Amino acid sequence: MAGRAMESDEESAAEPARPLRADAQRSLDALLLAAKGVFATSGVDAPVREIADRAGVGLGTLYRHFPQRADLIAAVFRREIDACAEMAPVLAASHGPFDALAEWMQRYAAFVATKRGLAQALHSGDPAFDALPGHFDQKLRPALRGLLAAAVAAGEVRADVDADELLGAVASLCMSAHNAGPGRAERMVALLVDGLRYRAG
Repeated sequence: MAGRAMESDEESAAEPARPLRADAQRSLDALLLAAKGVFATSGVDAPVREIADRAGVGLGTLYRHFPQRADLIAAVFRREIDACAEMAPVLAASHGPFDALAEWMQRYAAFVATKRGLAQALHSGDPAFDALPGHFDQKLRPALRGLLAAAVAAGEVRADVDADELLGAVASLCMSAHNAGPGRAERMVALLVDGLRYRAG
């Protein structure tokens, strides 16, 4: 009996995760969107009931998806990484190379604002956050490299700029402009990107 149970457990572990039902996916999406908004206004220590109420679900649904607060914070951050990365091909298809790069850099700046709100939790040492740096590297760096390479190939930006340097520069600008009034970070990022035209081609 024990042997059969063990085999069953092993088979279950080998099976890929099943996709969520449509209603469960809607609840998950609503929770992540609500959590992003609540974290931005009230911080990551906001009552989870506030998140559940904004999402229109019960606390039981929230805890089924995210047993620990850290699980929810990590999921919000991962979702923001994915959304930012997924904008790269969309912008590349609908804009010229320079404009696609400029628009994506502004989207990345908005992502940095989300990261800033979660920074204290993300640096807490909780193992729920261990995979996030790797996810960032896997998603965002290739997204920017592709846009940058296209703009360089078109002769619209200078060729001696590294994607990692740009990611770091935008993050630094956004952090320094945090208390300088609304729109300051966006303006600084726009100036940075426009400066890439110098010695282009």
